[in-house]
Amino acid sequence: MELNTLKPAPGSKHARKRVARGIGSGLGKTGGRGHKGQRARSGGFHKVGFEGGQMPLQRRLPKRGFKSLTREDRAEVLLSDLDRIKADEIDLAVLKEARVVPAAALSAKVIVSGKLTRKVTLTGIAVSKGARAAIEAAGGSTDAPVPQPKPKREPKPLPPQALAEPKAKEKKEPKEQSGGPKEAKAKREGAKPAPEGKKGGKG
Repeated sequence: MELNTLKPAPGSKHARKRVARGIGSGLGKTGGRGHKGQRARSGGFHKVGFEGGQMPLQRRLPKRGFKSLTREDRAEVLLSDLDRIKADEIDLAVLKEARVVPAAALSAKVIVSGKLTRKVTLTGIAVSKGARAAIEAAGGSTDAPVPQPKPKREPKPLPPQALAEPKAKEKKEPKEQSGGPKEAKAKREGAKPAPEGKKGGKG
């Protein structure tokens, strides 16, 4: 094999499409664009995913979940990673130098995975509850604060109006019913009510 005999494997490269080179090529005249229309014109391309105005596929499909923009800001460190780092005092810069965390990481947290067999001192690195126990069991230490339980919220005190006993409602005495509507009308007019006669004609 020599440099002047090297060539791609058969089928790995295809000939470049040459348009408007005569009808014998199959791409002459219209160059494979067809007759007229927006896509036949120069500059007739609209945009990727455009479907003529109908709802495009990327909007028809349901969406679920999201990708956090800060997912690479905080890196996870295993106990086995700490075990293979030669330094005894470990901070974020040492982790980056050992290529345990990405160079763009802004913080790191140690989680329980693997074994730690030597004493290390962590500075400025968060640790989980199990990782703290493993580090201290190996004789090491960390300056990460111990998380405190959140205080329980006390119920709001009731206002004094709600604590006061409700006053007993006074029963209203029923009003004396006056006579019929004729008597009421006579009282309004200031005259005595006329005696009611017997029903059914003269008696």
